[in-house]
Amino acid sequence: MRMLITGFNPFGKVEVNPSQLIVQRLAESRPDLLTLVLPTEYHAAADKICAALNVWRPDAVISLGVAQNRAVIGLERIAVNVDDASIPDNGDVLKTGDLIEAEGPIAYWSTLPLTAMLAALLERGIPAAISNHAGTFVCNHVFYTARHWVEQRGLNIPCGFIHVPGLSKTEGDVTTGMPLEQMVEAVEICLELLA
Repeated sequence: MRMLITGFNPFGKVEVNPSQLIVQRLAESRPDLLTLVLPTEYHAAADKICAALNVWRPDAVISLGVAQNRAVIGLERIAVNVDDASIPDNGDVLKTGDLIEAEGPIAYWSTLPLTAMLAALLERGIPAAISNHAGTFVCNHVFYTARHWVEQRGLNIPCGFIHVPGLSKTEGDVTTGMPLEQMVEAVEICLELLA
């Protein structure tokens, strides 16, 4: 099974993007995977993932992104047809309520086995939850774009998005985020389920 997994480069105040580190780690340890780090830019990221989908024609697609303030692995349920953020992307583009696809549906469901993924992660002691909202920044844009690409071609392949927390850090007595190793393990568990 040919699986494509993507992450993003750093953006805004996120100096190290764990989704990029996870993809790089998997690229080193899993030569069977198709891996790609996307720019955190609406149009460039969409162009790059669509080009990869056209060339590679994978059997499954998982895109990763960071949700810096979350404490758990977020299995995203829905991609919405809107770009709307308080910060610009890395290309200095600020979107406020723009449609991603003018003729596209309001939303797409993830076609990843979210319930099974959640159960597998919790069974391994990894904090995780199903999330109903992938935001309206570049993560959601890529999620929606990939699902739209799949739907337009009538393909029946698993395609969805997973948010990871920020990298773990300790300030005083408070530890936030998640260790990179645990995030890599979480993604590998999700990949195992797909395979």
